[in-house]
Amino acid sequence: MVKGANVGLAALSEDVGSVMVRLSWSSPTGDGDADVSVLLLTADGKVRSDGDFYFYNNPVAADGSVQLLGKAPTADGNEDRITFDLTVIADDVERIVVAASRYEGARFSDLHDLRLTLADGAGENLLRFSVDDPGEVGALLFGELYRRGGDWKFRAIGQGYESGLVGLATDFGVDVDDDAEDSEAGEAAEKQQAQEVREAQAAEAPQASQAEHLPAIPAQPTSERPMDPVRPVPPDQPAAKAAPRPRTAKKKVTLPRVARKSLAENDAWRVARLFPASALKSDRERETRATSVLLSVMAQVPEFGRRLTAGFGAPAGRMETFTEVTLPSGDTPRRPDGVIRVERAGKLWTALVETKTNGNSLKPDQVQAYADIAARRGYEAVITLSNDVELDGSPLVEVKTDGRRKHKVALWHLSWAEVAHQAQMLIRHEGVGNAAHAWLLQELLHYLQHENSGCHGFQNMGPAWVPVRNGIDDETLCQGDSRAVDVVENWERLVRQVCLRLGGELGQKVLPVQRAKRGSDPRTRRAALADQLCAEGRLEAELRIDGTPGILALCADLRTGKLRTSIEIPAPEQGYPLTWSKRLVRQLADAPADLHVESLLADQAPGPRGTLERLRPEPADLLPKDGTPITGFRLSLFRSMGSTRGNAESGFIRSVDESVDRFHAHVVVHLDRRTSSPSPRTREAAVAAN
Repeated sequence: MVKGANVGLAALSEDVGSVMVRLSWSSPTGDGDADVSVLLLTADGKVRSDGDFYFYNNPVAADGSVQLLGKAPTADGNEDRITFDLTVIADDVERIVVAASRYEGARFSDLHDLRLTLADGAGENLLRFSVDDPGEVGALLFGELYRRGGDWKFRAIGQGYESGLVGLATDFGVDVDDDAEDSEAGEAAEKQQAQEVREAQAAEAPQASQAEHLPAIPAQPTSERPMDPVRPVPPDQPAAKAAPRPRTAKKKVTLPRVARKSLAENDAWRVARLFPASALKSDRERETRATSVLLSVMAQVPEFGRRLTAGFGAPAGRMETFTEVTLPSGDTPRRPDGVIRVERAGKLWTALVETKTNGNSLKPDQVQAYADIAARRGYEAVITLSNDVELDGSPLVEVKTDGRRKHKVALWHLSWAEVAHQAQMLIRHEGVGNAAHAWLLQELLHYLQHENSGCHGFQNMGPAWVPVRNGIDDETLCQGDSRAVDVVENWERLVRQVCLRLGGELGQKVLPVQRAKRGSDPRTRRAALADQLCAEGRLEAELRIDGTPGILALCADLRTGKLRTSIEIPAPEQGYPLTWSKRLVRQLADAPADLHVESLLADQAPGPRGTLERLRPEPADLLPKDGTPITGFRLSLFRSMGSTRGNAESGFIRSVDESVDRFHAHVVVHLDRRTSSPSPRTREAAVAAN
């Protein structure tokens, strides 16, 4: 589509009751990002209340009509996903505006390939709109969905706002509080007030303490809201604070509480579990148990069930799940591992579920049979679950569709690592409705992480790993070898799983950085990386962790058998190089002594370097003797790489996990959380240009 164009959704697809909007962009430095937002507007172009403003502090509508699903990696970068259930949008909402904003003074002109894509309920892309020249703006209106003659249409807008998210939201009638300091102070006051209220009401409502698990969302005032009982306020107690306005300052993630001291006499006593895994003996038992455990928790914890199915086009409604359902299929009935059914306004959304555990792969003929059954019975989707991670351009299972059938069936895949990630995010960072739901998710997470569950995620680099390593060692691996492509694909799967695991633990967005040109063929890109692996013997990846001052780089050198984790941080805008060096060494007071520190120079020549142990008494050793300007510093840790292809103590996957964990916990956490400074590479280019 071009700017200003519009199109009716019904003319593009019959399945537009639920649609997904994807916003994507790329960054030359790899660390540029933006946040999406949605506004529901009435005929006068204003929100009905602040609750119609959906953004990172208010991502989900209570009725499920809007849900911000967060970021997901793609073949050439990342994308933000938003689902809309247009069948339940209130009648007085005439327009739905989709926008994005940058923060800390960043502008959309620094991002490339800005794009909006809209897909129907079956996941088929219906339209695409690219914003070619956004300008020096901090917020951008990508497009809007609007009613016309009882149907929904889409209009491509591409309009920028210099005043950022605050200006955009204010223009549409949202009362926004954008002061970060006031935001933090307000949060502390709200927490203190909430604690006092809980203590005062403990005798009357013991269950009130569970409310602290609810995620904070903007208040929605209404005249029909029941009034709280009036209580006398002591003279020394401050008056109750007014309902908070939506804050554009990001809230801090609350760390998980320390577990209570166990009442067991010794470590040999095992805690009773709702979902035991130790007695499982066969893969069939593991698949049956895993399916039943997951589907039962999805049905009982609405936030979790919705989180997993919203991206598949499921509406927000009453969910029921089933296992071992027998469905007719010719002479031999089929029994999928599970069925998910969601009811909304008298309409049903149904998905068949096929599950695999351990290293078992999905069987194409089995998945094909379920897709055919779903098409005949009018079901919407087939969902596969396994430890494999699906890559763009490289589907785990190829399914043929009968073009003569009017009904379309969407094929979706979930990895067990994604399931564990979503459970972790809810119970440790975002919160769920009540304590019972949190306990259920905790039991699910414990089951998935049990050594006998078979749901540990991607755990094997594949049969090509050892031959490729040996070929690199003896220099017999030639470019064009298909085994190198297999290793590159499995490396990409491993990196995505590392992002999910680390993001779940931190409660932050952790995403792989792709520097490939948007729109490039992912298979061609992987073939080029495989040729690079054959020539140089290295596997490389970059991770962007929300809130860190740079990109975390990961390099596996198969020639030397070493893993390197590193990060480049920019030099401060002001001050002297010696002051920078001293300050950096002070920040790293608790970092490992074997941390390598290197100065990055404006002429891109190798800079002074040394271990932290040697630099602590002499930070001046990081200064170049000839006075060449310093643009930043590179911090690196090295360790031996695991040799085997699996996740055993000596395995490659285990060594990668431990390397990333150690580097983040002992190095990255000590660095300043600056996100607006340009990367050292960008500065080097600027200095060279001058």
